[in-house]
Amino acid sequence: MKMKLILGFLSIASLGLSSYATATANVRMVGGDATPASITAVRDQFRDDLGGGTIAGLNGSFGGERREINWDGVPDVFSAPSNLPANFFNSISPRGAEFSTPGTGVQVSANSGIGPVEFDNINPSYSSTFGVFSAQRLFTGVDSNIVDVSFFLPGTSTPALVSGFGAVFTDVDLTSSTKIEFFDANNASLGLFAVPIGTVNSESLSFLGVSFTEGSIISHVQITSGNTALGAGIDDGSLLGVDNVADLVVMDDFIYSEPTAIPPIPEPETYAMLLVGLSLIGFMARRRRETVV
Repeated sequence: MKMKLILGFLSIASLGLSSYATATANVRMVGGDATPASITAVRDQFRDDLGGGTIAGLNGSFGGERREINWDGVPDVFSAPSNLPANFFNSISPRGAEFSTPGTGVQVSANSGIGPVEFDNINPSYSSTFGVFSAQRLFTGVDSNIVDVSFFLPGTSTPALVSGFGAVFTDVDLTSSTKIEFFDANNASLGLFAVPIGTVNSESLSFLGVSFTEGSIISHVQITSGNTALGAGIDDGSLLGVDNVADLVVMDDFIYSEPTAIPPIPEPETYAMLLVGLSLIGFMARRRRETVV
């Protein structure tokens, strides 16, 4: 009897730890040329998947359904060659997104007339390598090609969930060099999706957006941009080793659904009370049957 109670408790407790290992992904992707028009239609399909209006409200909010970051509102003081504060888009401009990287930070490229554009501050060839979707700023990790995006209720330290996330990339040249991996609140992977390559050799634009039919289940995403970090001595296509060619990629617009609170998991006491209640119901039903017999 004791073992049955334990098994029953574990069965009920598991209801509070939802698993989305088989979550259903709706994927929008396209590799285009150097013109924004080549990817705009697919970007708009992803916008429709998330919902929201077409006119931006405060802090890139669209009808309470989605948020967008195009980097162009970042003050010059927080753009290249300076790094962007990791929590800029959750504190200074609260959109519920914070960034981290194994490198030394993240950076937004400078505006023309203020500093070298498109990360020419790192390597003067980069403005001929990268293009822009929404002029004129771009985004990258510094000393790493990996950036993690975590979601919060905008303007707070409360972790949150989104139902979909998408990003624009520029100059994806190698298949599977650029990808986004999605994670749930338990840090379990929801899937790894490759960004399609562009159709021209330089300044191409690509888009990948993934949403899940289960709703808001994404706690963070990990973005891998190309196969190496930007660097003073690294040009796109330069040799990194035997059969290893550099594919340098940076990012433009981010699009994601409105961050929502993580549903609370009932306390163990709640499960225990539920278990006792179910056991009592079963006991009474059994006694009733015995009485009838």
